[in-house]
Amino acid sequence: MQNFLDRIAQIVGAQHLITAAAATQKYTTELRQRYASECRAVVLPADPEQVAAVVTCCAAAKVSMVPQGGNTGAVGGAVARREQVIINLGRMNRILEVDAANYSMRVQAGCVLADIQQAARRHERFFPLSLGAQGSCQIGGNLATNAGGINVLRYGSARDLTLGLEAVLADGRRYCGLSNVRKNNTGYDLKNLFIGSEGTLGIITAADLKLFPLARAQAAAVVGLQDADSALALLSSLRAATGDCLTTFELMANIAVQAAVAHIPRQSDPLPQQHPWYALIVATTSHTAAESDDAETALQRQLESCLAQAMQQDIVQDAALATNDRQAQQLLRLRENIVTAQAFEGGSIKHDISVPLAQVPEFLRRAQHAVQAAMPGARPYAYGHMGDGNIHFNISQPPDMERAAFLAQAPQIHELVHEIVHQLNGSFSAEHGIGIAKLDDMKKYKDAVSLALYQQIKRAFDPHNLFNPGKVNP
Repeated sequence: MQNFLDRIAQIVGAQHLITAAAATQKYTTELRQRYASECRAVVLPADPEQVAAVVTCCAAAKVSMVPQGGNTGAVGGAVARREQVIINLGRMNRILEVDAANYSMRVQAGCVLADIQQAARRHERFFPLSLGAQGSCQIGGNLATNAGGINVLRYGSARDLTLGLEAVLADGRRYCGLSNVRKNNTGYDLKNLFIGSEGTLGIITAADLKLFPLARAQAAAVVGLQDADSALALLSSLRAATGDCLTTFELMANIAVQAAVAHIPRQSDPLPQQHPWYALIVATTSHTAAESDDAETALQRQLESCLAQAMQQDIVQDAALATNDRQAQQLLRLRENIVTAQAFEGGSIKHDISVPLAQVPEFLRRAQHAVQAAMPGARPYAYGHMGDGNIHFNISQPPDMERAAFLAQAPQIHELVHEIVHQLNGSFSAEHGIGIAKLDDMKKYKDAVSLALYQQIKRAFDPHNLFNPGKVNP
């Protein structure tokens, strides 16, 4: 084993091979602290050549590897075992190229998402992938999990934003699929096998990403709603009225908004009275308006007119519209703060589900009833990307229940919720992936043919099961 570690040190440099338990804690501490993680070593390669050399060395020694980005996952996808090696891509953080004319950029896998957004903005372009961990998550991990976020409604998930990628295979070969062309109909789309594979087929080392015009105008609002059916009706009317301008439609339960107000400093309810449900709405455009009116004012008037009509139809109970960028950022922070605030409400049993858009209200009704019937006093803390049918249906513990006793019932609650999702033709994992947490759901809800194909693909790419074993494939 020492010879093996010496060979790795020769590849990356001794200072970039971490073996002391105290020093590896940064990489083995799982974000939600649900799983205990250990490892033989953490390796920090500097470039694709070093990644390939490290993988070749591990393959020769039959040492399994856990590829890791920013370690911000929610399902245990980057958890390692004692005998494994973590390969963290954090040193590979260069923006390789921004091609503004082609609306594309090439980045290394260790680039932090927020840095990619800023680099695009410096070239008057927009990279739309946006999520709560964007200040620390890395694009390689975003691609490996097919991350979603708040802009999927308009721009799609990570898969939709990728033109090409590069990856290291289990035998150390490099798959060079980098490409910034928009049309390429030359055989199987291999990049999409790596996207969403959670590091079980290869290690993504670089990617070509799509860029978009920088928004020249933005209109934002938070509205109060009686129920999720009203939210669905409002979303439909907004999409018809604004067309491709609607970027974000986030649904938030009253309990989530009031938790943010109670626990987050300087956070207030944007509406004078509480409502059962709230929706955050953002519309943007890169187009110029008529000479008589500027683009932002035109977009704000369009949103205001649509909301006024919805109020007349009793779809919307109240609305707060941002009149400047500062107010818009305040409304956006409400959505961010409800995630942070739930930790102050005690234990949480989390679900990341999606159902067909028209079924969101039905899911919420059935899931809330089932959970509260099974656990009196449980508090459904629902919020999420209603524009694409993705709801984070989290359950906060009853105030008079012990945390440990509450969390012990997580398997039964998961089964209740996921069964309803299945009945509504939805998915038990919308954007967080499978990792360790949802292997049982894969066995239960995926059909036998799909599971067999997954296993065949895994064997073809990684016959010795060296890449992130025990994840995704049951």
